[in-house]
Amino acid sequence: MDKKIGELEALLFHYGEAIEIKKIAKILGIKENEATELVDSFEKNLKEGEGRGLSLLRQGSRVQLATKPEFENINKELIKEEFREELSPASLETLSIIAYLGPVSRATIDFVRGVNSSFILRSLLMRGLVEREINSERKNVYDYKVSFDFLRHMGLSRQEDLPAYGEYKDILTRFETGETQIENKE
Repeated sequence: MDKKIGELEALLFHYGEAIEIKKIAKILGIKENEATELVDSFEKNLKEGEGRGLSLLRQGSRVQLATKPEFENINKELIKEEFREELSPASLETLSIIAYLGPVSRATIDFVRGVNSSFILRSLLMRGLVEREINSERKNVYDYKVSFDFLRHMGLSRQEDLPAYGEYKDILTRFETGETQIENKE
Protein backbone atom coordinates (compact mmCIF):
# COMPACT_ATOMS: atom_id res chain seq x y z
CA MET A 1 0.00 0.00 0.00
CA ASP A 2 2.88 2.41 0.81
CA LYS A 3 4.25 2.03 -2.73
CA LYS A 4 0.82 2.78 -4.23
CA ILE A 5 0.46 5.86 -1.99
CA GLY A 6 3.86 7.01 -3.22
CA GLU A 7 2.74 6.46 -6.82
CA LEU A 8 -0.45 8.44 -6.15
CA GLU A 9 1.53 11.27 -4.54
CA ALA A 10 3.90 11.40 -7.52
CA LEU A 11 0.98 11.36 -9.95
CA LEU A 12 -0.85 14.20 -8.15
CA PHE A 13 2.34 16.24 -7.89
CA HIS A 14 3.20 15.78 -11.56
CA TYR A 15 -0.35 16.34 -12.80
CA GLY A 16 -0.56 19.62 -10.90
CA GLU A 17 -4.31 20.16 -11.42
CA ALA A 18 -7.51 18.47 -10.30
CA ILE A 19 -7.79 14.91 -11.61
CA GLU A 20 -10.69 12.44 -11.71
CA ILE A 21 -10.40 9.34 -9.53
CA LYS A 22 -11.33 7.31 -12.61
CA LYS A 23 -8.23 8.65 -14.37
CA ILE A 24 -6.08 7.91 -11.32
CA ALA A 25 -7.30 4.30 -11.42
CA LYS A 26 -6.50 3.99 -15.10
CA ILE A 27 -2.99 5.46 -14.79
CA LEU A 28 -2.11 3.38 -11.71
CA GLY A 29 -3.64 0.23 -13.20
CA ILE A 30 -6.12 -0.37 -10.38
CA LYS A 31 -9.89 -0.51 -10.01
CA GLU A 32 -11.83 2.69 -9.37
CA ASN A 33 -12.91 1.60 -5.87
CA GLU A 34 -9.25 0.81 -5.05
CA ALA A 35 -8.28 4.28 -6.28
CA THR A 36 -10.92 5.82 -3.99
CA GLU A 37 -9.55 3.84 -1.03
CA LEU A 38 -6.01 4.87 -1.97
CA VAL A 39 -7.01 8.54 -2.12
CA ASP A 40 -8.73 8.17 1.29
CA SER A 41 -5.57 6.62 2.77
CA PHE A 42 -3.36 9.30 1.26
CA GLU A 43 -5.63 12.05 2.59
CA LYS A 44 -5.53 10.50 6.08
CA ASN A 45 -1.74 10.16 5.82
CA LEU A 46 -1.42 13.88 4.95
CA LYS A 47 -3.74 14.96 7.79
CA GLU A 48 -2.04 12.83 10.44
CA GLY A 49 1.54 13.42 9.32
CA GLU A 50 3.48 15.81 11.54
CA GLY A 51 4.90 18.80 9.75
CA ARG A 52 3.39 17.99 6.35
CA GLY A 53 3.01 20.98 4.05
CA LEU A 54 0.50 19.42 1.69
CA SER A 55 -3.18 18.64 1.79
CA LEU A 56 -5.62 16.96 -0.54
CA LEU A 57 -8.48 18.95 -2.00
CA ARG A 58 -11.61 17.05 -3.03
CA GLN A 59 -14.54 18.11 -5.14
CA GLY A 60 -16.89 15.36 -6.19
CA SER A 61 -14.82 12.68 -7.89
CA ARG A 62 -11.85 15.01 -8.47
CA VAL A 63 -8.83 15.48 -6.23
CA GLN A 64 -5.86 17.82 -6.24
CA LEU A 65 -2.67 18.11 -4.22
CA ALA A 66 -2.31 21.56 -2.62
CA THR A 67 -0.33 23.49 -0.03
CA LYS A 68 -1.88 23.57 3.45
CA PRO A 69 -3.54 26.92 4.23
CA GLU A 70 -1.27 27.54 7.24
CA PHE A 71 1.68 27.77 4.84
CA GLU A 72 0.05 30.38 2.61
CA ASN A 73 2.61 32.98 3.76
CA ILE A 74 5.32 30.97 1.98
CA ASN A 75 3.25 30.96 -1.20
CA LYS A 76 2.67 34.72 -0.94
CA GLU A 77 6.39 35.37 -0.54
CA LEU A 78 7.19 33.09 -3.46
CA ILE A 79 4.66 34.90 -5.66
CA LYS A 80 5.99 38.33 -4.62
CA GLU A 81 9.53 37.20 -5.40
CA GLU A 82 8.41 35.82 -8.77
CA PHE A 83 6.97 39.16 -9.81
CA ARG A 84 10.09 41.06 -8.75
CA GLU A 85 12.23 38.95 -11.04
CA GLU A 86 12.34 38.88 -14.81
CA LEU A 87 11.05 35.80 -16.58
CA SER A 88 13.40 32.85 -16.19
CA PRO A 89 14.75 31.00 -19.22
CA ALA A 90 12.32 28.16 -18.43
CA SER A 91 9.41 30.64 -18.37
CA LEU A 92 10.51 32.14 -21.68
CA GLU A 93 10.80 28.65 -23.17
CA THR A 94 7.29 27.75 -21.99
CA LEU A 95 5.88 31.05 -23.22
CA SER A 96 7.49 30.48 -26.63
CA ILE A 97 5.96 27.02 -26.91
CA ILE A 98 2.53 28.46 -26.09
CA ALA A 99 3.02 31.38 -28.49
CA TYR A 100 4.01 29.19 -31.43
CA LEU A 101 1.96 26.05 -30.75
CA GLY A 102 -1.02 27.36 -28.77
CA PRO A 103 -3.65 26.72 -27.88
CA VAL A 104 -1.79 23.79 -26.39
CA SER A 105 -2.33 21.41 -23.45
CA ARG A 106 -0.03 21.23 -20.44
CA ALA A 107 0.77 17.63 -21.33
CA THR A 108 2.09 18.74 -24.72
CA ILE A 109 4.08 21.57 -23.14
CA ASP A 110 5.58 19.07 -20.67
CA PHE A 111 6.37 16.68 -23.54
CA VAL A 112 8.13 19.34 -25.59
CA ARG A 113 10.08 20.69 -22.59
CA GLY A 114 10.71 17.28 -21.03
CA VAL A 115 9.77 18.50 -17.53
CA ASN A 116 6.70 19.40 -15.46
CA SER A 117 5.56 22.92 -16.35
CA SER A 118 2.68 23.43 -13.91
CA PHE A 119 4.53 25.94 -11.69
CA ILE A 120 5.70 27.98 -14.68
CA LEU A 121 2.22 27.94 -16.24
CA ARG A 122 0.75 29.25 -12.99
CA SER A 123 3.31 32.05 -12.98
CA LEU A 124 2.56 32.97 -16.60
CA LEU A 125 -1.18 32.92 -15.87
CA MET A 126 -0.74 35.18 -12.85
CA ARG A 127 1.39 37.60 -14.87
CA GLY A 128 -1.39 37.74 -17.45
CA LEU A 129 0.83 36.54 -20.31
CA VAL A 130 -1.21 33.40 -21.02
CA GLU A 131 -4.82 32.32 -20.64
CA ARG A 132 -6.29 28.88 -20.22
CA GLU A 133 -9.52 27.51 -21.58
CA ILE A 134 -11.25 24.15 -21.46
CA ASN A 135 -10.39 21.98 -24.45
CA SER A 136 -13.46 21.67 -26.68
CA GLU A 137 -12.83 17.96 -27.33
CA ARG A 138 -11.66 16.84 -23.87
CA LYS A 139 -13.57 18.68 -21.13
CA ASN A 140 -11.12 17.68 -18.38
CA VAL A 141 -8.11 19.25 -20.14
CA TYR A 142 -7.06 22.90 -20.29
CA ASP A 143 -5.42 24.48 -23.31
CA TYR A 144 -3.07 27.43 -22.90
CA LYS A 145 -2.78 30.34 -25.31
CA VAL A 146 -1.11 33.74 -25.27
CA SER A 147 -3.19 36.59 -23.85
CA PHE A 148 -4.06 39.97 -25.30
CA ASP A 149 -1.62 41.45 -22.76
CA PHE A 150 1.16 39.32 -24.28
CA LEU A 151 0.27 40.52 -27.79
CA ARG A 152 0.09 44.13 -26.60
CA HIS A 153 3.43 43.82 -24.77
CA MET A 154 5.05 42.33 -27.88
CA GLY A 155 3.50 45.00 -30.13
CA LEU A 156 1.64 42.40 -32.19
CA SER A 157 -1.88 42.47 -33.60
CA ARG A 158 -2.19 38.69 -33.62
CA GLN A 159 -0.24 35.58 -32.72
CA GLU A 160 0.56 34.85 -36.38
CA ASP A 161 2.62 38.09 -36.51
CA LEU A 162 5.35 36.51 -34.35
CA PRO A 163 8.73 36.26 -36.14
CA ALA A 164 8.91 33.18 -38.41
CA TYR A 165 5.58 32.01 -36.94
CA GLY A 166 4.76 29.48 -39.69
CA GLU A 167 8.22 27.95 -39.68
CA TYR A 168 8.45 27.51 -35.89
CA LYS A 169 4.85 26.35 -35.55
CA ASP A 170 5.60 23.68 -38.16
CA ILE A 171 8.74 22.55 -36.30
CA LEU A 172 6.89 22.32 -32.96
CA THR A 173 3.93 20.56 -34.54
CA ARG A 174 6.22 17.95 -36.11
CA PHE A 175 8.00 17.48 -32.77
CA GLU A 176 4.67 17.12 -30.98
CA THR A 177 3.44 14.50 -33.44
CA GLY A 178 6.65 12.49 -33.03
CA GLU A 179 8.29 13.20 -36.37
CA THR A 180 11.97 12.89 -35.60
CA GLN A 181 13.36 14.22 -38.87
CA ILE A 182 13.30 17.94 -38.13
CA GLU A 183 15.60 19.78 -40.48
CA ASN A 184 18.10 22.26 -39.12
CA LYS A 185 17.49 25.50 -41.06
CA GLU A 186 21.02 26.85 -40.44
